[in-house]
Amino acid sequence: MSARALAGPDLVVIGAGPAGMAAAAEAAARGLKVVVVDEQAEPGGQIYRAVERVARERADDLALLGEDYAHGAEVARAFRASAADYEAEATVWQVTAEGEVAFSARGRSRLLKAPSLVIATGAMERPVPIPGWTLPGVLTVGGAQVLLKAAGVVPEGPTVIAGSGPLLFLVAAQLVRAGAALAAVLETAPAANYARAALRLPRALLAPGTIAKGAGLMREVRRAGVRIVRFASNLGAVEGRNGAVEAVEYGPAGRRRRIACETLLLHEGVVPNVHLTRSMGLAHGWDPMQRCWRPALDPWGNTARDRVLVAGDGGGIVGAGAAEAMGRLAALEAARRLGRLSENERDAAAAGHRREFARHLRPRPFLDALYLPAETVRVPRDDATIVCRCEEVSAGEIRAMVAMGCLGPNQTKAFTRCGMGPCQGRLCALTVAEVIAAARGVPVPEVGVYRVRPPIKPLLLGELASLDEG
Repeated sequence: MSARALAGPDLVVIGAGPAGMAAAAEAAARGLKVVVVDEQAEPGGQIYRAVERVARERADDLALLGEDYAHGAEVARAFRASAADYEAEATVWQVTAEGEVAFSARGRSRLLKAPSLVIATGAMERPVPIPGWTLPGVLTVGGAQVLLKAAGVVPEGPTVIAGSGPLLFLVAAQLVRAGAALAAVLETAPAANYARAALRLPRALLAPGTIAKGAGLMREVRRAGVRIVRFASNLGAVEGRNGAVEAVEYGPAGRRRRIACETLLLHEGVVPNVHLTRSMGLAHGWDPMQRCWRPALDPWGNTARDRVLVAGDGGGIVGAGAAEAMGRLAALEAARRLGRLSENERDAAAAGHRREFARHLRPRPFLDALYLPAETVRVPRDDATIVCRCEEVSAGEIRAMVAMGCLGPNQTKAFTRCGMGPCQGRLCALTVAEVIAAARGVPVPEVGVYRVRPPIKPLLLGELASLDEG
């Protein structure tokens, strides 16, 4: 990068979800000059997407989306009322070792440089590579929820939701309230997960609201007449005569069952969006319960790189409430590092946020155990199943590369182009690593993960060239 970086802010926050908004508001209240850079047109992130517009223009939709979503409007109001500057519709495509943040907005690129940085890039849905998942009419549960939040759109015709995770019944209830024709919910969590989770239930009951909400959503969906099938294994989308999905199949060979649908929504939980932190060379560790990579952090969100912090689900899946508390803790630590607070002042200000963070984390071990994705989800058995959607690389091709001697994702990428598409491996990275690890009979950490190189998001040459225009 050049010396054209626009110096000035004390803190740059990347992402305006619950963690980013909370971090920015807290830091600004402590006297820091803050700039928030976010891809969306308005704050909220994925979990609170379009919450300001929904609260302002669609009161009925705000009610059907639930009180947890409505809380996002309060977080957004506090963020807007703060002194933080907000760069909306801005795509970060590189962060250098010197702390320069390169982003594009409105067709031009800019650089920001600050002595402190909070990365709050949130989570992304785990890929669910099943036979037929690339058919028209097959979406993710999160994608359907985005359509509902952003535009009040619900699927037409019979719809099936399949997978596991807390989001499954939340979105099912929201779609039922919105009038969608929900035919069934297929839960894929194996029976063994329930036994494993039961050991962690006593701690989860210390946060009774979370468990009660989940149970309430299940009851609501069942009362609406939606069929709920547990232990639905070996999912497959069936192609119809018009080339789109017409049904979903499940169950073991010889006892396959079929449910007709025009829309199939898949979900197997969310994982940290670590593309940016990995591109920066920050240390990451493998989380065996959440089956994903996460950056190595201390309790304040500090990374091994001086004055770079991570807050929210980008540092490990914690949920919106914990992410908000985590953002405030990171902001207080940034203020301490910049000399605006003493260590004692930081600790005093953080006490309440620490309690809130711990409260939200109590159910997490139970949820992680209950919704651990089955191996058949993580490692597609059918060789024809597409793993890399961008380059149309199948599970069988990945296994063939292992047989040829490819020991990791980067070697496999060189031979198959898997991970070289527009998403730069975001969607296929976990699946490729799991397939290779299973084929080699070794743990995923031994296999490794794709190397990430800038730009981490697609960038027009004109946007890049604009950095050198006075």
